[in-house]
Amino acid sequence: MRIALLGGSFNPAHGGHRKITRFVIESLGLDEAWWLVSPGNPSKPKAGMAPLSARVKSAAVQARRAPIRVTAIEQQMGTRYTCDTLAALSRRYPKHEFVWVMGSDNLAEFHRWRQWRTIARTMPIAVVARPGYNSHVIASPAMAWLRRYRVGSDFFQSRANWSAPALVTLRFDPDPRSATAIRRADPNWASRISDSATRDQVTHQLITTDAPQGSAL
Repeated sequence: MRIALLGGSFNPAHGGHRKITRFVIESLGLDEAWWLVSPGNPSKPKAGMAPLSARVKSAAVQARRAPIRVTAIEQQMGTRYTCDTLAALSRRYPKHEFVWVMGSDNLAEFHRWRQWRTIARTMPIAVVARPGYNSHVIASPAMAWLRRYRVGSDFFQSRANWSAPALVTLRFDPDPRSATAIRRADPNWASRISDSATRDQVTHQLITTDAPQGSAL
């Protein structure tokens, strides 16, 4: 299995997440994607963050009838940083090949992430270009280091074994939808979602509680 990993708070998930994920799967010839719903990023304010169960369920609705699985595996593994999460996933699923997906806004700040070079050496990275960030990306220390490892999308579509570091940039038409706008228009969206336990689509364990902190960068 060749799988895209897309992490985030999904507060809430929306059609833009689904659209961009399907674009990445198709562009790179992947089998599916996993949405890693963070228990709660300690580097971000807690105000306005819906419970994990509500965010997982909103993601599951958006992932229906698509090759996307929704998981809270970070909570179950107890990992706090992205580098630890990706290393743990690689150990737990040695027969899978993963590619980490992030926006160009994240690449511009990637050099500030904990052990970012370790992340790049753990699995290939696919960056989805976002308008307004090109100049910041080009000038970033991470891009200066990663530039030598740039590859085309055919690198992923080949069934040969992947290698890392590897960086591919994908151009995607901007999607106007955003979780921030949804929360602004409907701040009580999570209250209408049942708080009953839901089952993780990757580990098949019940997601019943929220952890106080989740993965940081």
